[in-house]
Amino acid sequence: MNETGAAARGLRGSVRTKDGWAVRHAIVTVTDMMGGQVARIEADADGALAAPPLPGGTYTVIVTAVGYAPAARTLIVPPSGTADLGALVLGRAGGTELPPPGPWTIDPVHSAVGAVAQHLGLSSVRGRFGSFEGRIEVAERVEDSRVTARIEAASIDTGNKLRDDHLRSADFLDTVRHPLIEYAGTGLSAVGPDRWTVHGSLTLNGITRPVDLELSYLGTGPDAWGGVRAAFRATTELRRADFGIKFNQVLEAGIAAVGETLRVELEIQAVQGEHLPEV
Repeated sequence: MNETGAAARGLRGSVRTKDGWAVRHAIVTVTDMMGGQVARIEADADGALAAPPLPGGTYTVIVTAVGYAPAARTLIVPPSGTADLGALVLGRAGGTELPPPGPWTIDPVHSAVGAVAQHLGLSSVRGRFGSFEGRIEVAERVEDSRVTARIEAASIDTGNKLRDDHLRSADFLDTVRHPLIEYAGTGLSAVGPDRWTVHGSLTLNGITRPVDLELSYLGTGPDAWGGVRAAFRATTELRRADFGIKFNQVLEAGIAAVGETLRVELEIQAVQGEHLPEV
């Protein structure tokens, strides 16, 4: 009997995340009741497992993979030596999930990059940038994941042309000299279930400063073009003065026309892979 035939009559199964994604190259170790190793199986790129038959008996199955919490279960093999392990589910280390490792491309059509500033100390003015691009690289060790984004500063839109023209001027974004706003995230820290802090740097108005994003992972799902999408929400707060934006107008009552801080709000959809679908 060839090896494929033996595997078909032996152990079968798969290793998955809680969302059903394949865990590539996970290691499954099978031990007998005395703790001796009787089999070691590596999952393939699709998370599938296959191994030759084992003698009938009771075994312990231990599943490990980089970036995931190990899991164990009991396996009873009948005299035929054939057993189905089913889907062995692994959770991310630390209990926090992110999409499967690999590249994800931000879809600007289904994403939003916005900012909120205080006006006259009484109300908020909301704006959004209409032109941006970015990429997320989810690493096998999630903490090593990275993100890059580029925003066209002149694409700011607050719904008021006079105000937008002023924001594009040297008093604020200075879009002629500094046409791009750029962010580079170089790592993550888990802060709770489905919540992360992205550590990185922001270049705005020609000045680069460290800026962390508070990130929530909202899940994944199929799209209408045969792809897979992941959704995220992120926020941070910036001090205008940190980026050399000090213009302000103080009213007679001593109230500043524009607040000193700016809240950034991101709603992101990213498509699995290096390219966006052609629609």
